[in-house]
Amino acid sequence: MLLPHAHTLAQARTCLAALADEASNDDASSGYENVLIELDRIHRDESPDVYLETVTQGRDIQYDTAVAAIEVLKEHGVDPLSVELLLWRLEDAYTQDCS
Repeated sequence: MLLPHAHTLAQARTCLAALADEASNDDASSGYENVLIELDRIHRDESPDVYLETVTQGRDIQYDTAVAAIEVLKEHGVDPLSVELLLWRLEDAYTQDCS
């Protein structure tokens, strides 16, 4: 994994972990964690660390950043269908979180 790919993956993982920690209910938190687990599975558990102390944005910005980072993963060779499924799961978790 090259540095730009690792940076993008770390950004997505950090935002997902922050969203899971700050979720308004257990279902939303589990949804975010499932996206994070699937992201790690796609990368064969060779993922960079999560740095939650760097996350200072609100939930909307964290969500938008996670979506953007996951979309960029296609440029780094991640299967486009896997990316779309991750985005669908993330949107579902975010909808549960906001309701």
